Amino acid sequence: MRRWKLFPLAACLPWPVLAAGPSSSADRQAAIDRLLDALKAAPSEQVAAPLEARFAQMMMMQGTPAVALLMARGVRELRAGTPQDALEDLDAAVTLQPDFAEGYRQRAIARFQSGDAEGAIADLRKTLEIQPRNFEAFRTLAQISEAREDWKGAYEAWQKLLELDPKTPGGEQRLNDLRRRAFGDET
Repeated sequence: MRRWKLFPLAACLPWPVLAAGPSSSADRQAAIDRLLDALKAAPSEQVAAPLEARFAQMMMMQGTPAVALLMARGVRELRAGTPQDALEDLDAAVTLQPDFAEGYRQRAIARFQSGDAEGAIADLRKTLEIQPRNFEAFRTLAQISEAREDWKGAYEAWQKLLELDPKTPGGEQRLNDLRRRAFGDET
């Protein structure tokens, strides 16, 4: 049986929980859309990097306080190399809040690390159903596809990532490598 340790919420979260942000769901989505539009138009990697970080922060902040606690534990367990423990917390997070895109993306990572590639891909599909412009979901899908040596799938996912985040560090070079692996050398 798993023993639950309670920690102060602020000590568990890798992002500022009390940061001022939009209050309603529609306001949050509008802020995310503006951020994604700015990311797509970013003129350089240096401009894009803080936008990428802010997007990740905003995705994690979509959860209720209980979900935020579960997510923090799940992410910490993933970092500690215990994906089965992470999976337990992330399962609970998406059960409590089934419209939480980042919960599915993090659970996809835990599932893949636990050997469940199909479950991971299903979770990434759910992430993209909830948040279609989630470039991090496409990055994760590309990484999983690449690990499975599904070069065409990795190429397609990376292509979608670059449509949303064109200034991804090393993005074009990675796309060219995946294209070569998927379709062979161009003559």
